[in-house]
Amino acid sequence: MKKLYLNTGGFNTVFNDLKESLDGELSVSNNEYTLNIKSKWARGTIKAVRFEKEMSYLNFDLVFNHDVTLSIESIQTAPVFFAYCEKGTLTHSFGANGTQRKIKKNQTAVLNNTSVINSVLFFESHKPIQFSLVGIPTIAPVEDKIKMVSQLKKRFTADSGQFLYIGTKNQKIVEKLQELNNIPQKGIVKNLLQKSILNSILEIEIAQHSYNYMRTFEPIMNLANRQINEIRRISNLNFADVISAAGLASRNYLPRIFKEKYHFSFKPYNQKLAS
Repeated sequence: MKKLYLNTGGFNTVFNDLKESLDGELSVSNNEYTLNIKSKWARGTIKAVRFEKEMSYLNFDLVFNHDVTLSIESIQTAPVFFAYCEKGTLTHSFGANGTQRKIKKNQTAVLNNTSVINSVLFFESHKPIQFSLVGIPTIAPVEDKIKMVSQLKKRFTADSGQFLYIGTKNQKIVEKLQELNNIPQKGIVKNLLQKSILNSILEIEIAQHSYNYMRTFEPIMNLANRQINEIRRISNLNFADVISAAGLASRNYLPRIFKEKYHFSFKPYNQKLAS
């Protein structure tokens, strides 16, 4: 197994570390980075674009020749990362021995880690992996970004310093990523279009994770509250399955909605309710 370590720093530092670790060839032009890798460690490309202190975008399209772990240094000002898996599976844990969570094809993950424990990504050998990563800082780079940063912290950070959400990819975001990766323009025009699309993706993410989304579930939550004793009598009913089948919420998102509304854990109701 090959172990990689990334110390938090500027894009130049990160990509030079990856270049040295994976024995690749790096080219940089107009804040766009392309790392081509064809070595004993891996083959494929890592592409990225950065917009100073506002946001960054990376796309990984690789096949590793060995099992690989990538340990990413955690800092107090760590950005929020939105990961979109297009092919294969990647695995995340907080710390090398922490609980492992898989992010599969057509899934998305939101990650923020300001704890003293590094985030670790695991990649299996000889299995193609393709995913995109959008990083948004949690410190407002300019005054007009203060509200956006406040929304990010409210929805995508935790008091423990470790936040991880995994769910189904939003189709609108899929379309935006396809648009982003197929911009025909060059230079400044391309840069402006990239920035606009990434801002749109961020707006979609904030909107779909907003607690205002509770309005969609209000009738269902009220019904559950009034009739919970009746529901307990139905031995084969799984409450989460019912909500999910209705197309109103993912299993991962529902517990947070439930807790926000009623201030107690959803977990007991995600079991057979007759127990």
